[in-house]
Amino acid sequence: MRKSTLMLLSVVIVASMLAACGPVTPAATTVPTQPKPTTPPPPPPTAVPPTATPEPVVVRWFVGLGTGANPEQQEAQAKVVSDFNASHPNIKLEIEVVQNDVAYDRLKTEIASGNPPDIVGPVGVRGANEFTGLFLDMTPYVQKTNYDLSDFDPAAVSFWKFAGEGQVGLPFGFFPSFLYINKDLFDEAGLAYPPAAYGEKYEGKDWDIQAMEDLAMLLTLDANGNDATSPNFDPNNIVQWGFVQQWTDTRGQATLFGAGSFVGPDGKTAVVPDHWRAEMKWYYDGIWKKHFIPTGQAVGSDLLAAGNPFDSGNVAMAYCHLWYTCCLSNVPNWDMAVVPSYNGKVTAKLHADTFRILKATKHPDEAFEVLTYLLGEAAPSLLLTYGGMPARKSAQPAFFEGLAAKYPFVENWDVAVAGLSYPDNPNHESNMPNFAKADDAVKALQSKYENTPDLDMDTEIDAFIANLQAIFNEAP
Repeated sequence: MRKSTLMLLSVVIVASMLAACGPVTPAATTVPTQPKPTTPPPPPPTAVPPTATPEPVVVRWFVGLGTGANPEQQEAQAKVVSDFNASHPNIKLEIEVVQNDVAYDRLKTEIASGNPPDIVGPVGVRGANEFTGLFLDMTPYVQKTNYDLSDFDPAAVSFWKFAGEGQVGLPFGFFPSFLYINKDLFDEAGLAYPPAAYGEKYEGKDWDIQAMEDLAMLLTLDANGNDATSPNFDPNNIVQWGFVQQWTDTRGQATLFGAGSFVGPDGKTAVVPDHWRAEMKWYYDGIWKKHFIPTGQAVGSDLLAAGNPFDSGNVAMAYCHLWYTCCLSNVPNWDMAVVPSYNGKVTAKLHADTFRILKATKHPDEAFEVLTYLLGEAAPSLLLTYGGMPARKSAQPAFFEGLAAKYPFVENWDVAVAGLSYPDNPNHESNMPNFAKADDAVKALQSKYENTPDLDMDTEIDAFIANLQAIFNEAP
């Protein structure tokens, strides 16, 4: 037992010694962890200011040298401006409408003060005469933009190309002339309407000035129903007239007898052509001796709509232009007839309107862009309200369809187109030396013979020539 115990003890001791001599595993040590290098965050992006939208270029459109100031026209023009601005963010179109009787002075003031508009129109030949030399030649802009002129008659393009000035306008609208007739007054008198085609007879006779005068006498009535051919006719109590030249000056009136000019071939001598002298005497006698034409006082009376005689319903025939359709609202049954001949020749005076750009514009490219819009997309509505026949051949059928819808009782729209074959050349609105003063002299003569009885017209015409020559001599 003792021996076994000793042996066990020896084994335990030896085992303990062997354990003490074995390899010693050192205690684990904690090594501080080095922080991993970090990439610095990128700097915040530099704020880029938003691109500023450029302010639109302002283009000013001046209306007043011609038509365009009537309330119904202003509404149509305002819509054109609104439509343009909605579709052209780079341009702001502004319109300035001025009544015709003050428009010339207003435009002169704006030009002189250095604040001119960019575009002027609609304006015809006469309306621009006082501003000759101030309009932009559009030729470079037509070429630069490749503006398509193929829808215009080449003669219409050339109409607006003036010597020394260039292409100051492009075709827009034509306003041929013809007779407006009040069919109800013809019907009441039991008289046939005048011809609706050039070359047609009237009751078997040539449709000439004498035939028109005879008809006008029968259609002129006093308050008792006597016509101007009756011995009982009272010229101091007229209630209906047979004929009037509506809204034109002496030059326009005289052109009824043929084209002419108060300026001689040399461009500086005052003249009155013989056929114009004849017309002025005929017109004067029609007012004061035969009484089928109203006096100036009568034209301004309420009986003749305070200056709009045909629309009063008390005039049977009025010689005027297609633009007059703008101002007809009180004659429920009117139509068109052809212009009568004088000495075998027909002359149907012609008006034409366009838009022009002033040389002083600061924005010619933008102004030309506006102008092409007025001649293009806006033209149908503008021409309808102005009463102008489109210069664009493709637009003419739709234009007359629009007029026919507005005036369904009118049958003879082709009279207007036919009149284009008989234009006055030279045009009655052509320039004169010292135009503003010369034009005032023409108006003074017209006012005198339309408002003054018992004149010797030959004496008045001779005095007018002398006065006009003095005005021409003052021209620079």
